[in-house]
Amino acid sequence: LLAGCASHDDGVEVRNFTLRDEARGRGDDPMIRMEKQRRLLGAVSAEERRQRLGDYYSVKWRHAEGGEAQGEITVEFRYRQGATASRVKRMTRNFSAAATEGMAEFAVIGDDYFKNGRILAWEVLLKRGGRVVASERSYLWR
Repeated sequence: LLAGCASHDDGVEVRNFTLRDEARGRGDDPMIRMEKQRRLLGAVSAEERRQRLGDYYSVKWRHAEGGEAQGEITVEFRYRQGATASRVKRMTRNFSAAATEGMAEFAVIGDDYFKNGRILAWEVLLKRGGRVVASERSYLWR
């Protein structure tokens, strides 16, 4: 008698980083210093550095069932900002139908960040062919 079980490795993992200032403090954790440097890389003028301030979200996704027949992969980032009340904004990134894993970056920075405020709540949807296959959300998302 053979028994087996199938498991799905579908899922999303979300990491966020808020770049509030460009100062390089000596007391900063080395990982935070490195992340600040990475986000500010190439920004020379004070205005360019200011436009890089804001919220960054890195989404690592995985969907075990690849294949052209099932449709394109879409990672959708939905969010609400402090000054926009309950209005839900969206950003999407598309990937090949053959992909089974990847990374998507989303950023609310610069003028959008200063005008509309910090991200208060968010949700990430992993879709294949328009159908949601995995999701992750912040505690405040309703």
